[in-house]
Amino acid sequence: MAAFFKHGILKTGQVLAPKNVFRRCYATKAEKRKGLDRKPSPKLNSTAQSLSAKGFLRPRKEYIPPTDLDNLLQKLFQETLGNTNLDTRLINLDERYRVFTACYEAFNHSVPNSHLHQIETLKDIRDFYSTPVDTGTPLDKMRTMELPSNLHVQFEYTRWNPKTDIEFGGITAFPESSTIVTGLKYGFQKEIESIKNLSQLLQEYKGIFVFYLNSDIFCIDVTFG
Repeated sequence: MAAFFKHGILKTGQVLAPKNVFRRCYATKAEKRKGLDRKPSPKLNSTAQSLSAKGFLRPRKEYIPPTDLDNLLQKLFQETLGNTNLDTRLINLDERYRVFTACYEAFNHSVPNSHLHQIETLKDIRDFYSTPVDTGTPLDKMRTMELPSNLHVQFEYTRWNPKTDIEFGGITAFPESSTIVTGLKYGFQKEIESIKNLSQLLQEYKGIFVFYLNSDIFCIDVTFG
């Protein structure tokens, strides 16, 4: 058994390296005699690119380029570097810091750490600040899109409540399914008149509880029933 285990390990050629965590499968001698060769395992490059493009949930602020962006950048480059040539390379670290800081103060929009290596010239800075940043989710974008005639999206859906929805005798279509609200937007919102009324509501509710008291808004994560 030990010899068979050793033979199997040597023949399959499984290698786990820090830079490549994919399994390497090499053809055995019998397969090579038959003219067969194992294909390399598929890599996840396409999946990584797809995930990097779906960045709408990243904590980034919305940015809209100003109409006079070129004039503002020309003035900024002249004040910080004394040069407005867009082909000027930013090699000196002090110059890069001054330019990035001045751009952030002027536009309230900073270059992410993951993009710093892409900024090599003043033209790269202009291209970066010419690109708008939209933080809306794909669902929110569909509100202003012209949808196909056979597609209807219900953005503000109505949650089923067994105490108020008596059309089917309080029977839900999803039995034994959790309906606890986990977001503030769709949390239970109710105007309460006193703390006593609040304590009564909390005994019957689970999830995110948003309430108003004396024109002030409060939020409680209720984890008990």
